[in-house]
Amino acid sequence: MPVFEWRSTVPFSADEVYAWHMRPGAFERLSPPWQYTRVIERGGDIEHGGTLVFEYRTGPLRGRWVAVHGDAEPGRRFSDRQLHGPFAEWEHTHSFIPDGPDRSVIEDHIEFRLPLGATGDVFGGIPASRFLERLFRFRHERTLADLTRHAAHAGEPRLRVGVTGATGLVGSQLVAFLQSGGHTAVRIGRGLPERPGDIMWNPATGKLAAASLDELDAVVHLAGENTGHRWTGAQKERIAASRRQSTALLAGTMAAMKRPPRALLSASAVGYYGADCGDAVLTETGAPGSDFLAGVCREWEAALSPASRAGIRVVPMRFGVVLAAAGGALGRMLPAFRAGAGGPFGSGDQWLSWIGLDDVIGVIDGLLFAETIDGAVNVTSPLPLPNREFVRTLGRVLRRPAVLPLPAVAVRALFGEMGEVMLLGGQRVVPERLDKAGFALRYPELESALRVELGRLTA
Repeated sequence: MPVFEWRSTVPFSADEVYAWHMRPGAFERLSPPWQYTRVIERGGDIEHGGTLVFEYRTGPLRGRWVAVHGDAEPGRRFSDRQLHGPFAEWEHTHSFIPDGPDRSVIEDHIEFRLPLGATGDVFGGIPASRFLERLFRFRHERTLADLTRHAAHAGEPRLRVGVTGATGLVGSQLVAFLQSGGHTAVRIGRGLPERPGDIMWNPATGKLAAASLDELDAVVHLAGENTGHRWTGAQKERIAASRRQSTALLAGTMAAMKRPPRALLSASAVGYYGADCGDAVLTETGAPGSDFLAGVCREWEAALSPASRAGIRVVPMRFGVVLAAAGGALGRMLPAFRAGAGGPFGSGDQWLSWIGLDDVIGVIDGLLFAETIDGAVNVTSPLPLPNREFVRTLGRVLRRPAVLPLPAVAVRALFGEMGEVMLLGGQRVVPERLDKAGFALRYPELESALRVELGRLTA
């Protein structure tokens, strides 16, 4: 059978790397962002022959993968074998080889056989060797990044963190990251699949039991109606109400507790500063804007005040455009850009303040431990850039032209007020408070952030 191997050296012991792979959330963190992966079922644990069932979509391939684990040697190796999936055969051995007291080699060894009808090195229209190299280059990069972030808080107690919006784009990855670091992530939501420890709430009816928050160290509030669709009057009310109601309920409940969680980190957005601030560089002291989205952000942050008055550390996180291949603004742009039909919106002069999804996770992790940071922070790259530079970089990463502009008149016709504010407007925002506190993004430059999200780690 064909054999594929990928190795890298990391500044962590074999025991540490092995332990990270054993924790809940590690598989989700290792799933590449450019392809859809959803865990359906887990049976048992890796060290005792557990099974894993997940759905996948990558290019033209989609289906269900069923794997069984075995051959576990604590601190050194484990394997997984495909019982059902896209390959005719798949046997994957994960090895962690000591290379000194605080270094180890991660080695992935895969023996596989292509399905009946596949010829040569081609699998699903993609060369299998290229498919696997792309996957494991990313997995090793993600393993190093997560271990490095967790090591920064190695001497701190593990946290118990409540997360609203836990099934969303940011929330699902935050939950996985926390779990893989040995923390406990408690999902707070409506209509969640039953899972021990989940907290049920209903902001519209004011349902949230204070007792359910008793043992939490912190809450990360990410829930809110999607803003990326055309804004009708009803949609605007849903956008505003979803944030106002949920935040007021959470902040009020925590404020009334005798021993509340110590911190409340809440999503907000750089839309706080208004739709078009020209070339002005905006820090956290910038004045709020006057358009619809700015008004939503002001109300959103104001709803946190009961928790702040009660002495809880409150951090509104003003997110820039979060770059994620799986959704959000980038996810919606990708089909056109992959087809070579992408280009600037309007003049292309408007500033875009952005941040990669993985750095969002890193910033939230850092803020959970940064007890001296209270009040609003800009969660963006320190390197905002005009829209035309953004699309030019995206085209270069995808190896596609990005020269077909979408004129402002067309943006307004297609998207209405939402397009005027979110696509033609812009803000030149910098993360001054994070910079002063010593936060460093792993991917501060746009091209590196896009390459990680899109699986193009080599130029």
